[in-house]
Amino acid sequence: MGRSVIAVPLLAFVLIGSGCVSKATYDAAIQSADKARATLEEQVAACQSSRGAACQASIADLQQRLAQTKSEFAEETTKSKTDIERLRREEAAIEARAALFRDLARRLAKMVDAGDLRIALRDGRMVLQLPNDILFDTGKTDVKPAGRATLEKLASVLKTVQGHHFQVAGHTDNVPIETLQFPSNWELSAARALVVVHFLVGHGMDPSVLSAAGFGEFDPVAANDKPADRARNRRTEITVQPNIDELVSVPEAL
Repeated sequence: MGRSVIAVPLLAFVLIGSGCVSKATYDAAIQSADKARATLEEQVAACQSSRGAACQASIADLQQRLAQTKSEFAEETTKSKTDIERLRREEAAIEARAALFRDLARRLAKMVDAGDLRIALRDGRMVLQLPNDILFDTGKTDVKPAGRATLEKLASVLKTVQGHHFQVAGHTDNVPIETLQFPSNWELSAARALVVVHFLVGHGMDPSVLSAAGFGEFDPVAANDKPADRARNRRTEITVQPNIDELVSVPEAL
């Protein structure tokens, strides 16, 4: 018998990395790995039925390659299933957050239309912006009547939101303040945030879901070179904080 020649093809084995993958990519990887494994199994069977010495000598090598392929296949299949499940959880968390934002935007639409409230999205978080000119007089922390009415409406909506925390943050323009009560804009902005927190609690919000922060003039949303822009920077923001399960990493591949 002539010398048998075995052509061992390169494995068309699609390895799936640690990043999230789509269902289609996962299915393609399974199909490709199955095909490669079947090819090796056919070659092993062909060698085992052949009497050629060269072919028989290749059995050990083929079996080793087959074992390695099966091991890699099992490992990557486990990784892929884990990645797909994580992707599904991330998609569910994103959709839940988007649904909450849509609902809040709908329920607060009248306040937005009246100019009492602005809604912004920042770093994936919903931010409710209340102009300080509605809430407070210059350099003061007493809530004005119009501001009280606005905060009452806002509290009636926010207290129905389940499973989320809210940070109330005070912001000022860059005009300095220097009084015994407020040595800087930091003290003023923090004091205003605390006043709003206490007001919201007094109107039905759970104190355990609220926190206060003061940024002074150091987190502007506009330049401070025009009166209109300085007015935009004088604001109180209420940020809807994400839950721990929503703090998911987004792979670079996406």
